[in-house]
Amino acid sequence: MDWRGHITSNPKVLGGKPAVKGTRLAVDFVLGLFAAGWTMEQVLENYPTLSRESVQAVFSYAAETLHDDQRYPLPATSS
Repeated sequence: MDWRGHITSNPKVLGGKPAVKGTRLAVDFVLGLFAAGWTMEQVLENYPTLSRESVQAVFSYAAETLHDDQRYPLPATSS
């Protein structure tokens, strides 16, 4: 999916954080809802400005931006 029609960044909105176009819902906020265990139905019911397509765009944006060559160190785990 091409997320470009759904995700925007404006320095005057949310300090420039990537957000769903036409909302004040940041990409990281939407991802955090799913990380907290929310279902698609719960997200759409509680945030009616979102559509299934815009939520899919959030995931597409995250996947593409994390796909770059930069690596982010994770905390070491003890075995």
